[in-house]
Amino acid sequence: MIAARLPIRALLTGSLAGLSACAETGAGDVASAGRDYRAASVRIWQDDLVRVRTEMTGAADEAEAAGYARCVVAGFALDHGMNFVRNVRTITDKEGGVWRADAVYSVTSALPAGISTIDAEVTVEECAERKIPTKAKTGA
Repeated sequence: MIAARLPIRALLTGSLAGLSACAETGAGDVASAGRDYRAASVRIWQDDLVRVRTEMTGAADEAEAAGYARCVVAGFALDHGMNFVRNVRTITDKEGGVWRADAVYSVTSALPAGISTIDAEVTVEECAERKIPTKAKTGA
């Protein structure tokens, strides 16, 4: 089991830490090529906290798995009239070629404190450009 805590990484690399999954791979090919974005669920925990669980295959690393969760939470935020997301924690795991991410985010309409904030609208646009789903769905 591989566990990664993105808040520490986000402090080091800025607010786009988990979006390496969205990086272009070259001459017109996007990072989603060869990826299978499987299950994604969002559950409201309390107040402004939500839990996102995702599952995918074909990810190059844990950052791509976490990036899928980030895309899903950004879509959830916009669907619920919220503009910003802040990562609380993300745990990734790879088993049998399947990457899973289990993340908790704070979702708000106003810009939250901290340097690891995510602009939901910008993130959803970037994810859509790279064909990374932004909606919760059941597994295949």
